[in-house]
Amino acid sequence: MKAKEFLKEIRGLNADEQQEKLQSLKEELFNLRFQQATGQLENPMRIREVKKSIARLKTILHEGKLGISR
Repeated sequence: MKAKEFLKEIRGLNADEQQEKLQSLKEELFNLRFQQATGQLENPMRIREVKKSIARLKTILHEGKLGISR
């Protein structure tokens, strides 16, 4: 998913849904790291994509706490 599409989707969610999305991304990252450690990971770039998505989501959550809107 492109960054702009991801940001648009995330900003459309409420705070609870954003937290759920963050949790699911963290679980996915854990599973990807586990697959990498066991040598079963098919697409290593997916780890990078998920990490960036987590960072974007955390940024949006922090903006919400500060009252910054875009």
